[in-house]
Amino acid sequence: MRKLMVRGMVLVAALLVLAGCGKPEGVHFFEQGQPATLDEWHVLRVSDGRLSLNDGVVPYDLNTPLFSDYAHKLRTLWMPKGQAAGYQPEHAFDFPVGTILSKTFYYPLPAAGAADGKSVARTPPAQSVLQGETLDLSKVRLIETRLLVHRKEGWVALPYVWNKAQTEAHLQRTGASVDLELVAADGAREALSYQVPDQNQCGGCHITDNRSRKLLPIGPKARHLNRDFDYAGGRDNQLAHLAKLGYLKDLPAPDQLPRMADASDPAAPLEARARAYLDVNCGHCHSRTGPAITSGLWLDAPTQDHLRLGMCKQPIAAGKGTGNRLYDIQPGDADASIIAYRMDSDDPAVMMPEVGRAVVHKEGVVLIRQWINALRTNCDTAGEGQPGNTGPPAV
Repeated sequence: MRKLMVRGMVLVAALLVLAGCGKPEGVHFFEQGQPATLDEWHVLRVSDGRLSLNDGVVPYDLNTPLFSDYAHKLRTLWMPKGQAAGYQPEHAFDFPVGTILSKTFYYPLPAAGAADGKSVARTPPAQSVLQGETLDLSKVRLIETRLLVHRKEGWVALPYVWNKAQTEAHLQRTGASVDLELVAADGAREALSYQVPDQNQCGGCHITDNRSRKLLPIGPKARHLNRDFDYAGGRDNQLAHLAKLGYLKDLPAPDQLPRMADASDPAAPLEARARAYLDVNCGHCHSRTGPAITSGLWLDAPTQDHLRLGMCKQPIAAGKGTGNRLYDIQPGDADASIIAYRMDSDDPAVMMPEVGRAVVHKEGVVLIRQWINALRTNCDTAGEGQPGNTGPPAV
C-alpha cells in the first residue's frame, strides 16, 4: 500500500510539472541585485528558434530612432499588474516603481548569410524584420539587451550580451566589444567594432537632468511614441494601445498629442525631419537641463530660439571639434557648420554624439546638411537670438 501511495504521489507531481510546461513563468522584477543572466528577468524568451516576449511585455518603436551604428532595436515595456505610467506632454512618461524597459540591439543578416560570424546587413532600422512581435533568430544577429529598471532608489541600467549561439545573454557590467562587418545593399563593407557600454557609460545619455544626475528614460515620450505599430493582434496607435492595456493614464485627445516626424520619410517637411533627428540623437544632452547645458547649444524639440539651436552661434568650448569653423550652424553653408563637421567624423576627439556610435551615420549627415543648406540667414546682420529668416518654423 505504501509503495502505491508513493507511486501515486510521484505520478501526480509529474502531471503537475507537465501541465505547467506549456505556460512560461511571468516577468520577475528584482527589487535588488544584478541578475547574472537576462533570462532570470523573464522579459524575453528564446524558443523554437525565435526571440519572443513574455505575457504583459509590450513592444514599441519611435518615430525617429536614435542612431546606434545601424543596429536595429526591439524595444519593450513592462509594468506590474495594476500599475500605469502618467502621461507627460514633453518629458518621458512618469513610470511607476517596478517598470522594466528593455532594448535589444540586433542586425539582420546579409542576403548571402554570415558564414564568417561577423557580417551583418547595414539596413535602415525602419526596415524592421520583427514578425508578430517576434524575431526569427536564423535571420538576425543578436548583440545585446539593455534593461532600464525602475527601483525605489531610482532607475538602474543593466547591459546583457548575447552568446554566439543566441540562446542566452549574460550581464557585462564593464561593457564589451564585438567585431562586426557592415554589409551594404551594394556589397560595400565597413569594419565595425561595436561597443557595448559599461554601466557608468549608460549615464552619458540617460542622465538627462544635470542637476539630479539620475538616470532617466529617453525614448518613451509622447512625441516619439505617437505612431502606429504592427502588434500581433493588429495595427494600432501606440499611445492608444498603451492606454487600452492600462499601461498609460491621463492620455489627452488624439488631436492634442505631439508627434515628431520620421526623419527617414522623404514626404515629410525637411525642417521637421531634421529637428526630429537632432531631438532624438542630441536633445537628451543638448537641452536646458542636460549635461551639455553650458554649451549653450540646445537641440531638443521644445527649443525654438534660433540662436540656441546653433544658428549663427559661436561655440563655447569645442576645441578641436570646431574644425576651424566659426558657427555651430552657418545657415546656407553646411561645409562651414560645426554640427555637420562633427557628425561626419569618427574621430573620438571630434565626433558627435560622443558615445553610442563608432561609424558615421551617412544618411543622417546628408539630412542635416540638406537642412542647413536650405536655411536662409545672414549671420553678419542677424540680431542676437533672432538671426533673421531661417525658413519654416520647427515642429
